[in-house]
Amino acid sequence: MRRLRARGKEIAISTDPIEQRVREVLAGLAMPHEMVEIDPQYADTAAFCAQYGYPMEQSANTIIVGSKKEPKRYCACVVRATRRVDVNHAVRKLLGVSRLSFADPEETRALTGMMLGGVTVFALPPDLPIYVDGGLMDLPWIILGGGSRSLKVKISPDVFRVLPGATVVPDLVTAAPAGWPA
Repeated sequence: MRRLRARGKEIAISTDPIEQRVREVLAGLAMPHEMVEIDPQYADTAAFCAQYGYPMEQSANTIIVGSKKEPKRYCACVVRATRRVDVNHAVRKLLGVSRLSFADPEETRALTGMMLGGVTVFALPPDLPIYVDGGLMDLPWIILGGGSRSLKVKISPDVFRVLPGATVVPDLVTAAPAGWPA
């Protein structure tokens, strides 16, 4: 992060290529949004919400899921933080594979260039399908990863109607068990 002074104000300019890509994609979508800089130690959703006062119900996670068998097929699922992605039914059917698992941190980094806690739909490889929890569309706004562990994006879920590669899926999630996430 670089800091510059412009017109008497200090502004932060990201030197992270993923964050720059996120800003470019968002500018191209021309939707109002807010970039929220955070302390990376609070990047994980529950810690972020507790530290910065954002409701879990309006927080969304971008989760990378992949097939277990070769050739590997991957997708990104965007789900409300208080729900669980239905990997065994909905996502398996969408990808047309028999077995799926969540990508581990190394696999996620290799595929997206991003670390867990900062994965965002706004800088994914263009050939990666994006499946969005239909329940997010009822919210006035959501907050999700900004491409790094030090950035979040607050935006209307209507962004998924114009984001290339995104498909809104009505039954993508299941209810999370009581006390989840811990």
